[in-house]
Amino acid sequence: MGRAGRVGMVGVLWFVAMSVGAPASGQVNLVGDWTPRYHQDYPDRIPGPELGDYTGLPLTDGARLTADSWDAARLSLREHQCKVHIAPYTYHGPMMFRVSEVRDPNTQQLVAIKNYINTYEQERTIWMDGREHPPAWAPHTWMGFSTGRWQGNILTVYTTHLKQEWIRRNGVSNSDQSTTIEHFIRHGNILTHFIQWTDPVYLTEPYYRSEDFVLAERPGGSWTWPCEYVEEVDRPSTDVPHFLPGKSAFQGNFAWRFDVPVVAARGGAETTYPEYVTKLRSLPKPAKPVPGEPLPPMVPQQPQTRPAPAWESSGDIRTFHVQGNVFLLVGAGANIAVQTGDEGVLVVDTGLPQHAEKVLAAIRKLSDKPIRYIINTQFGPEHVGGNDLIGKAGRTTEGGATTIIANEHVLSRMSASVDGKPSPYPTTAWPTSAFFTEEKDLFFNGEPIVLYHVKNGHTDSDTLVFFRGSNVVLSGDDFTTTAYPVIDLARGGGVQGVLDGLNRLLDIAVPAHLEEGGTYIVPGHGRVCDEADVLEYRDMMTIVRDRIVDMVSRGMTLQQVQAAMPSLDYDAHYGASDGPWTTPMFVEAIYKSVSKPAATAAARP
Repeated sequence: MGRAGRVGMVGVLWFVAMSVGAPASGQVNLVGDWTPRYHQDYPDRIPGPELGDYTGLPLTDGARLTADSWDAARLSLREHQCKVHIAPYTYHGPMMFRVSEVRDPNTQQLVAIKNYINTYEQERTIWMDGREHPPAWAPHTWMGFSTGRWQGNILTVYTTHLKQEWIRRNGVSNSDQSTTIEHFIRHGNILTHFIQWTDPVYLTEPYYRSEDFVLAERPGGSWTWPCEYVEEVDRPSTDVPHFLPGKSAFQGNFAWRFDVPVVAARGGAETTYPEYVTKLRSLPKPAKPVPGEPLPPMVPQQPQTRPAPAWESSGDIRTFHVQGNVFLLVGAGANIAVQTGDEGVLVVDTGLPQHAEKVLAAIRKLSDKPIRYIINTQFGPEHVGGNDLIGKAGRTTEGGATTIIANEHVLSRMSASVDGKPSPYPTTAWPTSAFFTEEKDLFFNGEPIVLYHVKNGHTDSDTLVFFRGSNVVLSGDDFTTTAYPVIDLARGGGVQGVLDGLNRLLDIAVPAHLEEGGTYIVPGHGRVCDEADVLEYRDMMTIVRDRIVDMVSRGMTLQQVQAAMPSLDYDAHYGASDGPWTTPMFVEAIYKSVSKPAATAAARP
């Protein structure tokens, strides 16, 4: 068990001891070039950890399944090639970093501390001026958003808004819900970096780790990353390399090679504490691994439910500038986009009807120009509920009510009777411009707007809306960051259609430097994203689909598939045990989708 795995409570006590007696004010100078001392956990940090080595990590069963399924060939996918390390991991890898300060030119007050990290040309900003962290719906980045303060001579940093990447570089993933607390402590020419890493999705308790750096007397060396993806393997772009459960050729090898008891190699909070050494002596020696035999979990865990964000349907309408001409409105039940310009206002989705007046008021704060267009990405009430009021508040150039654009299936479903009763939507809320083609476009406020119909995704009526000039895409409910996609089989939905929509988003999106930013994607529910976020969601959907396809091919019933928990590694992030769309319902929808005679999805062996 390496130093990183042994830190645990020992590290906490060490930090407390270092803090005791620290002066109330004693900020030290961190400016300079720092190079790592690799005597700590060298095999883990440089050549990389062994596959299956989860020692010293307080992992959930879902985290283990994610790591067991990981295939390094996934890094050859073009969207994965230019991904970089997140802030909490990058200090543990091969890197040097330069510390500099940003000060107010008039007062000389410290505004920020900068870390330039030569691995991948990353620059991290630690804000020291007391500013607040961004709202929950803001984009996440590799470096996250960091604020710092001095505690005596210790710089303490709090970071949120991190992307998904590594906890350990052998498939052990963090989630985008991770937060960290770091301490930078200087003693002479030695700088110690200590981190507390919290992740409600993949860690059962905080993970602690430390690294040392030495001040470089002769700064030099560079590891730049002018990354441009290439096609490394001739395969479909929709393929996601991964191992089905129990099928990894490497499973069990670490425990066997290093004579580590299997349950200890699998990690878990218990293994991070010093007293676990005593238990190790009583554990059985590992047997030679047999491919295909599943490895044991540490502690049986039940599916978890993460409630929808409180802000999503609160009725407290907040505005966020995405980029270009496009703004996001949150709080009305689903995400709403507003495009403004000299020609007027265009609105994508209108929220729940009870919030329509507040939505209209928020739109009027952005622009007093006429509302010319409404585009609906689907027919759900949280997407079309405000059509009537907001549509009546606008007008076309000819003087009529706002033009409402949607796929023809939205019109047919909104105008249909329900249980023999008339449609619950007034005719003034129905689409007035319904299209049936795969694409539709218009030019408004100085930019092209392209609508892409997603066939048989969440439903049969879904539309992606691409603002080409602003470089923003609205995905509707084929992509969300808060739940598994609702696959409405009764209304034409299907798992392959959802995947087609996600892959279309990846085709549209062009990331900026280091697979970050560039094209922004606004999901039907959740935070603003970029290509890297859609990529993780697409990979998740493909992996779960492939597992269920494999189970169906082995003749497993729906009840057996649900009991096998094929989405366990993602349930803590997207799953639900109650409510309108539960994890068993999600699994059932995929099972029925791939069990159809026409299903063509094939699992990777």
